[in-house]
Amino acid sequence: MNDEKAVTTEPAAPPPAPDAKARKAEPPRGTIAEWTVTILLLLFGTTTLVQAFVIPTGSMEDTLLIGDHLLVDKLSYAPAGAISKHLLPYQEVERGDIIVFRYPIDIKQTFVKRVIGVPGDRLRLVNKQVYLNGKPLEEPYKYHKTDYVDSYRDNFPSEPNVRLYEPAQEMLESHVQNGEVVIPPRSYFAMGDNRDSSLDSRYWGFVPRENIIGKPLIIYWSYDAPTERLVSPTIGLDHLLDLAQNFFTKTRWRRTFMLIHGYEIQSP
Repeated sequence: MNDEKAVTTEPAAPPPAPDAKARKAEPPRGTIAEWTVTILLLLFGTTTLVQAFVIPTGSMEDTLLIGDHLLVDKLSYAPAGAISKHLLPYQEVERGDIIVFRYPIDIKQTFVKRVIGVPGDRLRLVNKQVYLNGKPLEEPYKYHKTDYVDSYRDNFPSEPNVRLYEPAQEMLESHVQNGEVVIPPRSYFAMGDNRDSSLDSRYWGFVPRENIIGKPLIIYWSYDAPTERLVSPTIGLDHLLDLAQNFFTKTRWRRTFMLIHGYEIQSP
């Protein structure tokens, strides 16, 4: 495994001007099978199979916290071979999956978000409520940490009140029908669980299929550290001193070895 990389879950969305049924959380694999895969990846994994990342920002709170250190399964969405498809747990990207992907605006950055819409889906937001294929979506994982309703962020798609990245502008111009975003082939609409503070598909457009790296598998360590220390490409002296002094008190022990699950969302 190579050096740990930062997963950028924000920066937060630019500050704005002031029956789809969700079934209970997966797993498609049972708990024993999940732990088996996890242990095999830990024992034999390389960067080809699994990679370590750290969450430096809060757009996936409270599902993933700043300072969560993840192992990401890079095999989950890999194309299956003639033989390997019978041996390995390959799967399609599904609604409700948490994915790690290369940020479409700058592929050197890596983001983590939740898939809300897959190719062919129709999606809109009305007063913070997501409607998927015409039906309100139940989302037990999401959090709204502001009370006000923003004209673009919370009523989407609509007239932008902030400057959008070019792919998002193209999305609004070419992929909106009857007030809904229609997701094109090999593309996904991703949003942060911290719904009011997430730089996501509303602002930069769709996630191309080829940008998806894998899915988070497990939190192997969680440490309460500020964003500025976690986004640094090197480990600073202040962070080393903090670890030496506060390792046991700032480690979130309850999150250690916590498996990460998506939430299965059925299309109406």
